[in-house]
Amino acid sequence: MAEDESETAWPDISGHIHEGRHVLPVRVYFEDTDFSGFVYHASYFRWCERGRSDFLRLAGIEHAALAGGVHNGEPCAFAVRRIGADFLKPGRIDDILEVQTVARASTKASITLSQTIIRGAAPIFTLEAQCVLVSFSGKLLRIPNELLARIPQLSS
Repeated sequence: MAEDESETAWPDISGHIHEGRHVLPVRVYFEDTDFSGFVYHASYFRWCERGRSDFLRLAGIEHAALAGGVHNGEPCAFAVRRIGADFLKPGRIDDILEVQTVARASTKASITLSQTIIRGAAPIFTLEAQCVLVSFSGKLLRIPNELLARIPQLSS
């Protein structure tokens, strides 16, 4: 199945954006837990990475286009520069969680995204990530205005 066909067959595989907030559903599997039966701390970071990636993808910022140098003529990618996290309550096997992602701020070289993982209506994990655009050689790049304009509810 071609990539475009896959997206048509699974329209919600990347979650959805509603009123500026990206929501990605996640189920907790055995592989996501540690010996205690609670969600292993790294699983939260992995789910948030998926949320950030899908948020950008649904906003029209495709990773393959960045890597191909489409926006500024140089192959690049977003990378996390700074991250802060709070573990509020433990997740457990079979939980259905939502990773919610919202853009909070931007500069010429960074975007700050706020993420909350919720179970039901209760937050169990929060994360704030400052992301920068870097060339494949590692050079910090200015984020093109056309990309910043695509990000829902971005406030400075």
